[in-house]
Amino acid sequence: MSSERSPLLDGKDYQAPTLFEPANVLREARRQLALSEVAVPKVALLDPDGDIVRHLAAGRGRRHPGWACYLTEMWVVDLDGIEVGVVGVAVGAPFAVVVAEQLAASGAELLISITSAGQIGELPESSCFVLIDRALRDEGTSVHYLPPARWSRLDDTLRAKLADAFTHLPDPVVTGDSWTTDAPYRETAPAIDTARATGAVCVEMEAAALYAYAQARQQRVVCLAHVTNTMATAGDDFEKGTDNGVPAALAVVRAVAAALT
Repeated sequence: MSSERSPLLDGKDYQAPTLFEPANVLREARRQLALSEVAVPKVALLDPDGDIVRHLAAGRGRRHPGWACYLTEMWVVDLDGIEVGVVGVAVGAPFAVVVAEQLAASGAELLISITSAGQIGELPESSCFVLIDRALRDEGTSVHYLPPARWSRLDDTLRAKLADAFTHLPDPVVTGDSWTTDAPYRETAPAIDTARATGAVCVEMEAAALYAYAQARQQRVVCLAHVTNTMATAGDDFEKGTDNGVPAALAVVRAVAAALT
């Protein structure tokens, strides 16, 4: 029966260096794609939904000339004096962390992620942003960075600096816990009840892995969830607001960057 045991926790040495370095992948991508080595902005944004990237590609942003990820493009926008490099459609924990590693290797010093999320707990408003304080590790990526545990956490220093960062914004930003899952179409009633019982107010697909990566790699990462739905169980879901929520999301990004840079 031992041969049927899951290999997820086998062979993990959390102090061992990786043999597959993101900087080496970027070097080869630049060679193959004939790209110059150009540092990315110090502030980077992951946009899993892709709405922000599509907005920037339509006119407000400019394409970064040296971003060497094989799978994505980067668009750069100036948010009132803060330059931000935005990478879209990095959906799910494994992909998000791959891009996070490459962003850090390319010069990013602060990574912000804003992802859509489903509401599973009490929130002050049905559509709001949640600054994710803790993320329930119901995914497979985080255990490659940190030993198994229930939660991944926002760094204490970052949380303290963000305490008053959002008071001037028209859209509410609350601090709360999330449930990170790899399988959104297995959000069963028992699974939701279990996550809700821990205190999670929303469900998303990246935060637990990104926070584990941040702790293991000593990187600065802030994850937010834009709660837009109740898993399509009530109708009229996934509405983000004006321009698919892009102005509101960029205002949140600007507030985070201003507080931390």
